[in-house]
Amino acid sequence: MVRPRLIPAARAEQVRRELSSRELAVLQVLQRIRLASLRQLQRLAVVDGLPRVRTRRAQLLMTKLTRIGVVTRFSRRIGGVRAGSSGYIYGLSELGYAVLAADGSGASTRRRQVWEAKPYFQDHMLAVTELYVQLVEQHRLGRGDLLAYDAEPASWRHFTGSGGELVQVKPDAFVAIGRAAIEHSSFVEVDLSTETLPTIQKKSQRYVDYWRSGVEQQWHGVFPKVVWLVETEHRRERIAGVIGKLALDAQALFDVGLLDDGPQLLRGTDQGVAA
Repeated sequence: MVRPRLIPAARAEQVRRELSSRELAVLQVLQRIRLASLRQLQRLAVVDGLPRVRTRRAQLLMTKLTRIGVVTRFSRRIGGVRAGSSGYIYGLSELGYAVLAADGSGASTRRRQVWEAKPYFQDHMLAVTELYVQLVEQHRLGRGDLLAYDAEPASWRHFTGSGGELVQVKPDAFVAIGRAAIEHSSFVEVDLSTETLPTIQKKSQRYVDYWRSGVEQQWHGVFPKVVWLVETEHRRERIAGVIGKLALDAQALFDVGLLDDGPQLLRGTDQGVAA
């Protein structure tokens, strides 16, 4: 494991002063979501102008941030070589983390490793990022206020198991959306069919155990829905079958839907079980 480089505070502060508000916003996005394609960053940070103009601006923006060294551009391209620079994917560099820490706010800038050599990790992270991008776009269109979005590890929860051991639940994201004066909160699990059904069962049971512990309800007054988002109808049916084998009173904790329907499902989900 490569140890993080120590970035001098003066260097980080100097770089921060040279960045525009849009450039800093891109760093903050990458800190939150960990990995993003150029097109995803364009949809988040470059929303003015014609489509071709937005693409060019995003390309120039990310080329500059890569050259400065605050982001890392990975060798793999989404869509292959033909995608050109629009297919690049990006993560925050050590300097980028240091630049964000230089604002003196005390906000968390915890460094998180991005696995360049493991495409299936990248695919999963990009799928989670795509959900975030769609939720932001939904928010802009007035189709639900994005009140909170916590990616890993901020979305994780822990509780004491029946044997006194520390147990963690690790959703890919925690999402809260306001719509019609109601807040809909969800733990989101993005599934790309890489895990076995017994693993899905184990994860789901862990959420049930967390619900029964009452910890989330004590702190927040409600237990969020656990929403599994999958790629195909076949996979949706398989995971729904796993949920159907849980205790009857626990099945209402879960929803299973298609990734393409994620934003609509999350803004219309019931608040959850309060006790």
